[in-house]
Amino acid sequence: MSYTAIENMRKKNETKYGFGYGPKQPAFHGTSGSDMKSAALRFLHDRCEGLRFNPDIEQEEEKTGTCQGVGIKEGQIPYNMQMDLNRLCLERELESFIDSGSAEDAYTVYYSYFEIFFVSRYSKSKKVIELLSEFESNASSLLMKHRDHYSHSVYVFTLGLAIYESNEHFRESFKSFYGFSTDENNREEDRKAAHTFLAFWGMTALLHDIGYPFEIPFEQVASYFTESDPDRKNNPYLAYKNMKSLIELSDEEKKHFQKLYHRTFETIEELFAFVVSQKLTDQYGFSEAHIHSVITNKPTHPEAFNFHIDHGYFSALILYKQLINMPNVLPYLSEKHMDALAAILLHNSLYKHSIAFFKSKDPNVRKAPLPMETFPLAWLLFICDELQCWDRTAYGRNTRQEMHPMGVEMDLSGNALAITYIYDSEEQEKIDDFKRVYKQWEESGEQGKPPRLKEYSDMSEKEQSFAREIESIVDTSNMPLTVKVDIRKADRKAKKTFLSTSSFLHLYDFAVALNGRYAHQDDEKKIPAETLEAEFDSLSLEYQLSNINQAKSFSRYLNHINCFYTDKPVDFSMVTHFTEEQTDIIGALEHERWIHEKQNMDWQYNDIHRTIPVEKLALSEGQSEKEVRKSLREQFRTHELMMAGDPSSEMIHEHYHLLTESDQEKDYMPFNSMLKLIRQFDGLRIYSLSE
Repeated sequence: MSYTAIENMRKKNETKYGFGYGPKQPAFHGTSGSDMKSAALRFLHDRCEGLRFNPDIEQEEEKTGTCQGVGIKEGQIPYNMQMDLNRLCLERELESFIDSGSAEDAYTVYYSYFEIFFVSRYSKSKKVIELLSEFESNASSLLMKHRDHYSHSVYVFTLGLAIYESNEHFRESFKSFYGFSTDENNREEDRKAAHTFLAFWGMTALLHDIGYPFEIPFEQVASYFTESDPDRKNNPYLAYKNMKSLIELSDEEKKHFQKLYHRTFETIEELFAFVVSQKLTDQYGFSEAHIHSVITNKPTHPEAFNFHIDHGYFSALILYKQLINMPNVLPYLSEKHMDALAAILLHNSLYKHSIAFFKSKDPNVRKAPLPMETFPLAWLLFICDELQCWDRTAYGRNTRQEMHPMGVEMDLSGNALAITYIYDSEEQEKIDDFKRVYKQWEESGEQGKPPRLKEYSDMSEKEQSFAREIESIVDTSNMPLTVKVDIRKADRKAKKTFLSTSSFLHLYDFAVALNGRYAHQDDEKKIPAETLEAEFDSLSLEYQLSNINQAKSFSRYLNHINCFYTDKPVDFSMVTHFTEEQTDIIGALEHERWIHEKQNMDWQYNDIHRTIPVEKLALSEGQSEKEVRKSLREQFRTHELMMAGDPSSEMIHEHYHLLTESDQEKDYMPFNSMLKLIRQFDGLRIYSLSE
C-alpha cells in the first residue's frame, strides 16, 4: 500500500463510523511502462512509501488522541497522514510539470520539495530560487549563447528519479555507497535508501544551477567584446574579489566539520577540496592541494580557465550559505549534504577540465570517464545535465537561431537508456540544408571538420558526437546509451502559454495575498505582510499549493475574457474592474479548476462529515461541533461542493451557477483583488483586446 498513513486513516474511520468513510487510496497516474514520466512518478508513488514519517509523533497521537498534522488548520489530521499528502503533492506537481514543461509548473515542484525537505520554509529561501528564473528571463537576451536553467533543473531532477527507479545498477551503487543493504527484497532498507536519494538528489539536481546569476554578468561583458576578439584574451573581463566573507567558516562551522571529518578547515573552499579529493583522488591521481588551488582561482582568475566563470562553484557556495543560514540547521549538516554540494561544484567544468581533461587528445592526460559507483550523485548529475537539452527556452541571440530538440521520448528498460530527441517539423528547411551540406562534405572526402547544425547534427550524424561526448564524461557501461532523432509537428498548447507576461515571478506573493482575501474579507490591505505570510505558512502544503495554482491560472482566465497583463506600456484599453459577465466567466473557470484539483488529489464528493451523529463525535472539552466536523472533512477527504464522476466543463459551469452566492464568491472574489495585487507586486497592468 503506497500511502499507508492515508490507508490507516481509512481503517480507523471505518472502525469508528462504519464502512465507506474514506479517505480513498491515491491513484497512480503513470503506467507500468519504462518511459521517463512513469518511472519518475512510480519512484515517488511506490518506492518512497513512509516518506518523512515520525513514529514518535504517531505514538504520542495514539496516546493522547490528539492529531498533530495540518489540514487547512493545525491539529485536524494525523501527522503521518500530512506527510503522505505532502508526498502526493510532490507527485502531482511533478506530473503537471512533465506534461507542460512550463516555468510556472516547475515552480510548484521547487516549492513542494522545499516545504518537504528544508528546515526553513520556502518563504525564507524563495529569493535564491526566484532569482535564477528572473535573472535569466531579464538578462540573458543580452548574451550570445544562453538557455533556460530553471525548468531545466526540474527536468534533470525528473530524469534522475526515473534512472534510480529503472536502473538496478545505479540503485545498487547508491545503496552501497551510503551503506544501505543492496538486497532489493529488503523493503525497509529500500525505502530508507529511496528517501535518502530523494532528499539529496533533489538538493543536487534542483539547485545545481542557482549560481548562474554570477555567470550571466560575466558573459554579458564578454559578449560586448566578442566581435573584436572572439578568443577573449585581449578583452576586458569580470572577476569576483572580496570573497573572504563568503568563504570563511565561523567558529561554530569549524567545530562542526572538525567533528564530522576529523580535520580543521578555515574556509569552505578547503572543505570542498577535501570532499572532492576524498571521492576522486584515488582514481584520478590529483592532490588535495592542487584541487584547492583550482577551486580558489575559480572566481578570482577566470583567465586561468579560458576566460570563463564557473557557475558550479557559485551554486555550491550559495547553497552552502543558504543551508547554514537556516535556523538550527548546522548540527544536522552531514557528509551527504557535502556530497551534494561537491557534485554541484564539479558539474560544470571542474571535473571535466581540471580533473578528467575529457577533451585532451593526449591519452596520458585524458582520464577515464566517471563510474557511477565512484560518486553516484555526481555521476547522475553529470549524465542528466548533459542529456537534458530538450524543451529549453533559448535566450541568447545566437542560441535562438540554433536547432534544439523540443521534446523527448525515453525507454529506460533493461538497465539501458534509449532516447529519441524530437525536433520541430517547422525547422525542416534548416534540416534539409544541413543534410545537403553534410552529404557534399562526405562526397568530397570528409576533409576538415564536418558541418554542424547544433544540436541536431550532433545527434543525427554518423559520428554521434553528442552521445560520444557524454560517454567520455561518465562511464555508461551499466546504462548503455542510444541516441536518435525524430521530426514532428509541435504541439504548443501543452505549455499553457498565454499573452499575459511578466519579467518577474511572484507566485508566492500572489498566493499569500489571495489567502489573505479569504481570511480577512477585503481588509487584507490593513493586515501587516508578515501576518499574512505567517497565516499562509500555517497551511498544509496541499492548501498552499491550491492558492499558488489559483494564482497561476490568472493568465488563462484573462485569456478567456480577451484580456492580458503586462509590465510594458501598450496601446490597449486598461482594465480597472471586471464586468459582471467577465466575473461570471472567471468564477466558473475557477470552480472548474478547483474541482479538478480536488479530484486530482483524490478527494471525494459527499457531505458525510455533516451526517455523523453528534453523539459519535466524542467532543473534548473546549471543542466545538463545527470544528470537529471540519476536521472530519479533512480526515475523510470529502467535500460537498465537488461533483461525482468525470463531469465535463459544461456540467461544471452549470454546477457553478447553481451554487449559493456566498459559494460563488469564493471562486470569483479573489480575482477582483488580483486587479490591485498585480500592481503591488509586479507593477503590472491589465488590458483588454476588445474595442
